[in-house]
Amino acid sequence: MRYGHFDDSAREYVITTPHTPYPWINYLGSEQFFSLLSHQAGGYSFYRDAKLRRLTRYRYNNIPTDVGGRYLFVNDGGDVWTPSWLPVKADLDHFEARHGLGYSTITGERGGLRVSTTFLVPLGENAEVQKVTLTNTSDAAKSVSVFPYVEFCLWNAEDDQTNYQRNLSIGEVEVEPSTPSGGSAVYHRTEYRERRDHYAVFAVNVPAAGFDTDRDAFVGAYNHLGEAAVPRAGRATGSVASGWYPVGAFQVDLTLEPGESRDVVVMLGYVENPEAEKWADDAHQVVDKRRAHALLERFATGDAVDAALAALREHWTALLSTYEVRSGDERLDRMVNIWNQYQCMVTFNMSRSASYFETGMGRGMGFRDSSQDLLGFVHLVPERARERIVDIASTQFPDGSAYHQYQPLTKRGNHNLGSGFNDDPMWLVGGVAAYVKETGDWGILDEPVPFDNEPGTEAPLFEHLVRSVEFVLSHLGPHGLPLIGRADWNDCLNLNCFSTTPGESFQTTGNKTGGVAESTFIAAQFVLYGEQFVELARRRGDDAQAARAADAVAAMRQALLTDGWDGRWFLRAYDYYGRPIGTDADPEGKIWIEPQGFAIMAGVGVESSDPTTPEWAASPAGKALTAVEELLGTEHGMVLQYPAYTTYQVHMGEVSTYPPGYKENGGIFCHNNPWVIIAETVAGDGARAFDHYRRITPAYREEISDVHRLEPYVYAQMIAGKQAVRHGEAKNSWLTGTAAWNFVAVSQYLLGVRPDFDGLVVDPQIGPDVPEFTVTRVARGATYEITVHNSGRPGARATLTVDGAPIKGRTVPYAAPGAHVTITATL
Repeated sequence: MRYGHFDDSAREYVITTPHTPYPWINYLGSEQFFSLLSHQAGGYSFYRDAKLRRLTRYRYNNIPTDVGGRYLFVNDGGDVWTPSWLPVKADLDHFEARHGLGYSTITGERGGLRVSTTFLVPLGENAEVQKVTLTNTSDAAKSVSVFPYVEFCLWNAEDDQTNYQRNLSIGEVEVEPSTPSGGSAVYHRTEYRERRDHYAVFAVNVPAAGFDTDRDAFVGAYNHLGEAAVPRAGRATGSVASGWYPVGAFQVDLTLEPGESRDVVVMLGYVENPEAEKWADDAHQVVDKRRAHALLERFATGDAVDAALAALREHWTALLSTYEVRSGDERLDRMVNIWNQYQCMVTFNMSRSASYFETGMGRGMGFRDSSQDLLGFVHLVPERARERIVDIASTQFPDGSAYHQYQPLTKRGNHNLGSGFNDDPMWLVGGVAAYVKETGDWGILDEPVPFDNEPGTEAPLFEHLVRSVEFVLSHLGPHGLPLIGRADWNDCLNLNCFSTTPGESFQTTGNKTGGVAESTFIAAQFVLYGEQFVELARRRGDDAQAARAADAVAAMRQALLTDGWDGRWFLRAYDYYGRPIGTDADPEGKIWIEPQGFAIMAGVGVESSDPTTPEWAASPAGKALTAVEELLGTEHGMVLQYPAYTTYQVHMGEVSTYPPGYKENGGIFCHNNPWVIIAETVAGDGARAFDHYRRITPAYREEISDVHRLEPYVYAQMIAGKQAVRHGEAKNSWLTGTAAWNFVAVSQYLLGVRPDFDGLVVDPQIGPDVPEFTVTRVARGATYEITVHNSGRPGARATLTVDGAPIKGRTVPYAAPGAHVTITATL
């Protein structure tokens, strides 16, 4: 069942009913100001940090779902409704929500009045701008009142939800009935008088007939938003919030002749003032509004909003031109060309902090998460990727370990989540290597970067990579495999945390030490990124570091094949007692997906790259991938481990606290499915790789949206596994490492065009279902047009001609900036 459709020419997903199985959202903004926006106008806005600079309030875990947003109430001759359906829920004659790249348009029609609102965060602005177009589709004149509404959050979202004894006394606003640009504005200035240099402005570009800034006055005692008193009365009260709950609301009266349309611009902005310019008066009572006035002036007309939307569309056209495919498979093309890359931008901006499943209060930017997000983002805006690498590395400790997360506003490590996740250090190596391959910017390795953000501790970024490698090598266990610490990539495999206390956090409570619990995942990670470190060191002229790391990588590779191997697949770990986890001898948790994918990605156990040969079938990699398909595969993707745990395994931490088939306990964790997809391309089995890709990719799941439930245009973190009650149901959409890793899998391995240190590697492996395709790839200023003629034969590898001449191998040297290179690949 579908609830809408893709409009590829507009790069939009069109939702045709408000009654989707779950709120389907979009993200506005890609610089410093961000908004989450559902198809029902729910969500919230913030500046840089969803916890510390939240402008509007949202209520998670509420009934009904999706409570709080930026709403437009309509009173059409006493008929009160909302074009977004929520919160009034009056039946609509027509509904449509179009989610585009950085903007959305929600249209509702009822009783001969059509109201269409386009929401966007213009480039370079710290504001959400709404262009509301009202059209009288009836044959009689209409006198209409509309009421734009937001509820302000008192900046710190966590404190806003908890500290009521203080917060219900500090709310402050200023009202400006007439702004210099001809509209009306409300200024949210809670704590501005004391400690803050920032305020929010909510405004309309026309003179308002009235306003309200007190929630109780606007909504009415004991009403819910759908029963809001002011819209039903058709008249604002002029309330001024003093403590309690500050809101921004206006009454705008319009008269529309038959067929007439009118535009109203609504704005929510964030403004900072220098300390010397906080006040407009000597008594320090009136906020200096000059910067707000300039903002309102820039968007004083609908034409100005249209121009900002056109610029935003052009911006995305330029970004997406870096990698495009034309394959004849519209679902593949739309995911690669539009939605997967768009989601990579969102995950780069948000990490895992703010979605409809993450409140924005508990998590900041992840060291591990952001390092992986770089992999799918670096080709879009390399200079921002460079800045992010420096930010991430700055939270590293001198011993090579790191804070697991940091706050984006302060760029300081998040003490609440601590450290001790022993996979963190090597992700930095992977992110830096990807950046250098994409850009050729070797100078980043000399960039001075502090440890723990302490001034005076700066060292070249390359030294941070050295410390990452050294941390792993100084934390090896009895089998020569890396110690797992608090956890590795799987946050819920906590082999040093034995918790029997309800509510105790597995991720922050480590009550066992001893240097025994080991991770085969970190071992595989060390092989893959250790080899990239070796290449970075060699090219930098540090032969000693390169030689030492190369020896360590070789030793780790061997450790995986001896003590990390169970006979048919790679073990997952050794626990605190030195017992293997992920072995065929176990009745539950026999096989885990992570080391199978990552080890084979790294070439461990790969005897050949042709799945049709006996050597491959007998190799560790061949056996492991066969076992993955047999034991982990489902129609909805590969489960994380099998069988799932049915009882609590105290020595394994959080993993077995989930019901069977959910999250890390046998759920389909989409983040690591791409590792197996890539592993299959290493094996030369493009058909199976592409089959795995389609099972989890949202555009291929659109027909089962009633089962999948979440957005059919972006990846989810998890799909319920085969032992779950609701197999195939997705959770945790948008903010997931699946976005970056699946873009890497499809663009660099299935379609087979990936940057390396010296050139583009062209090595497609996608099977017979895509017999011919063309990739356009911009790399280091040159444009490469790559046409692939694909037999789909298992084990076949491409032969290349470049500008009509055959070359040896599958690496095309980088051309000069501005060049256009034509490549033909034949399998």
